Amino acid sequence: MPTIAIEGRFQFIVHTREKEFEPPHVHVRIGDEDECRIELNSGEFMDQPPPGDARAIVQAYRRHADAIRQKWDEIHGR
Repeated sequence: MPTIAIEGRFQFIVHTREKEFEPPHVHVRIGDEDECRIELNSGEFMDQPPPGDARAIVQAYRRHADAIRQKWDEIHGR
């Protein structure tokens, strides 16, 4: 589970083992407790983010989107 980027409380992680039917996505860990996922093709949340964090997560994701996608493609090769 390589961490691709950390920005403030947000840690962007690409899991090395994902189910074949799942679309490309990144896991976003918020602090020590919450987690949500962002679908890489659309940039949309796959899970509800914690209340009040959606905008900041999207802004941080956009700054690191290219590196996240590059790593996802490198790991999963699809």
